[in-house]
Amino acid sequence: MKQILFSGVIGLFLTLIGTPLLIKLLARKGYGQFIRDDGPRGHHGKRGTPTMGGIAFILATLIAYFATKVITGAPLTFSGVLVLFLMSGMGLVGFLDDYIKIVKQRSLGLRAKAKMAGQLIVGIAFAVLAMQFKDIHGNAPASTKLSFVTDFGWTLGPVIFVVWALFMILAMSNGVNLTDGLDGLATGASVMVFGAYTFIGVWQFQESCANAATLTNPSACFEVRDPLDLAVVASALMGACFGFLWWNTSPAKIFMGDTGSLALGGALAGLAICSRTEFLMAILGGLFVLITLSVVIQVGSFKMTRKRVFKMAPLQHHFELKGWSEVLVVVRFWIIQGMCVIVGLGLFYAGWAADK
Repeated sequence: MKQILFSGVIGLFLTLIGTPLLIKLLARKGYGQFIRDDGPRGHHGKRGTPTMGGIAFILATLIAYFATKVITGAPLTFSGVLVLFLMSGMGLVGFLDDYIKIVKQRSLGLRAKAKMAGQLIVGIAFAVLAMQFKDIHGNAPASTKLSFVTDFGWTLGPVIFVVWALFMILAMSNGVNLTDGLDGLATGASVMVFGAYTFIGVWQFQESCANAATLTNPSACFEVRDPLDLAVVASALMGACFGFLWWNTSPAKIFMGDTGSLALGGALAGLAICSRTEFLMAILGGLFVLITLSVVIQVGSFKMTRKRVFKMAPLQHHFELKGWSEVLVVVRFWIIQGMCVIVGLGLFYAGWAADK
């Protein structure tokens, strides 16, 4: 359990002291945020705020994870490294998108096809590798079955699993990206979900089928390859995002940009797939799902009826245009996300207890 503590503390420390250094570097180079003219008027004052802040917590997470392994002497695991690979790969796609926005001084960075191609390459590589590297118990980092608290249903098969994994990765990445519209909103929400996955990883480790001989009820064990290391990754992410939130909360000194939002979405999807809690992620990350649905509803309604359901989508901007202050929207949305995490963890425990 020392690994979890070390990774979280190191991640927190690195972003607390490293983010202001990144802010100075980005400001010196003029890498500021481009603000769309059709957005809420209150956002126009944010033009020029340094972006690509996701670099800070991506690097902090990687350093925290590998430094923890050096300090504790614990071995690397395929599950942990694969989640970090997915996070870094998606972050690289986001970085290219952000960089082009800054250089071209436009609200759109990578062309849609190029951005999608980058996400597909990273996602497919992760999905294919996650089916390899089985341990002595026959468990790969990912299962080709659907999962909620544990696996259920039929085996999907390699091809369908890759498609399913890609859907999850793209859905979570775009969900975090859409949520990242107000200072600290996506960062704070992500901290809560990573905290939940730290708890889930520890619980799965304690009730792992690998320890079936010492469990009071082996039938309720978890078939997860590296649950403790997934908790270490989640703790590093939680600490890194928590430290970044100090500088990202209103008024933000730096934005995470697509660099950060795509990386966080990839990490969330990777944790869900490797911990075999894929459908549970829709509840744990309920705020991201809600905001994504608001965009789908808005676009669908306008195409079919030429009418808008919300004043503006994503949902957080609807409430801004209704007169809520930015801080009020963020805090209330954090409360919603907190309730989603509580419900999700409750269902996780209930699902485990039901099998006892």
